[in-house]
Amino acid sequence: MVTGLEAVLKDAMQLDPVDRAELLNRLFFSFSSIYDATFEKKWKKEVKDRVAAYDAGKITADSSENVFKRLAKR
Repeated sequence: MVTGLEAVLKDAMQLDPVDRAELLNRLFFSFSSIYDATFEKKWKKEVKDRVAAYDAGKITADSSENVFKRLAKR
């Protein structure tokens, strides 16, 4: 018999990697009161800074395929 958790996990594994990452993020922060407006502001600044660094040629990007290959080796 398949439990509710197993059914949810099976469905989650069918999601594309970006959606699975978003699901993981939401589940992780559902356990913590740390996630608040301050965290959100800091993360938005981080994203903005990374994009600016990329646009200025200070950092490079890698394909998702290469990123997932590296992660799979861990």
